Amino acid sequence: MKLVIFGANGPTGRLATEQALAEGHEVTAVTRRPDAFPLSGARLSVVGADILNAEEVHRVVAGHDAVISTVGIPYTKEPVTVYSEGIENVIKAMRAHGIRRLVCVSSIGANYEDAPGEKFVFRKVIVPILLKMGRPLYEDTSRMEDIVSASGLDWTVVRPAGLFDATTTTDYIVSPSRHPGWFTSRRDLADVLVREAVDNRNVGARVEVITTQGVPSYFEVFKKEALHIGKK
Repeated sequence: MKLVIFGANGPTGRLATEQALAEGHEVTAVTRRPDAFPLSGARLSVVGADILNAEEVHRVVAGHDAVISTVGIPYTKEPVTVYSEGIENVIKAMRAHGIRRLVCVSSIGANYEDAPGEKFVFRKVIVPILLKMGRPLYEDTSRMEDIVSASGLDWTVVRPAGLFDATTTTDYIVSPSRHPGWFTSRRDLADVLVREAVDNRNVGARVEVITTQGVPSYFEVFKKEALHIGKK
């Protein structure tokens, strides 16, 4: 397939690009800093574009079979619109070029619901802190999800939990409802994104991804993802 990946220079975007290329797909990696993109290959095109620029998005989407968005930003207190405005540009471009398959990364923090069996310390201490710290981000990912679900395209929204780095893909869980488990490895997330786009899984659904093996502690993920301590 011919895939275009927005946010390709982020940690998850690079892994998704790497995997898609390894499977023999053609990939257009979209990033605002193409010179810094670390991957190369005969089936890879690296394009400089901003998802908030409608003309640039229209140009890079043309000629592809599916679109994957891995766009993400850190927690911030400032208003966030990159998810909702960016996906509107993507949807308009897809409609213009007759492309139907869209897979995008959101978060379990969007329209958050407790999972059955969640531990007290996570439900009553960690979740409220994270939701408060990430409120502008989660509000905009919620808006993005609503825009995607109303797009009329063949869409899938993928919701990871606390992201961490791992070296291999695990026997992860993909669930259309909240599931016990609070961590998602970026490699598992990348695998889900490619599988959803290529195999047309879970069309018209919002699914979460839960890693079940080799997960870190709450504190390790909180330190890296919320406080950005030790994060590369």
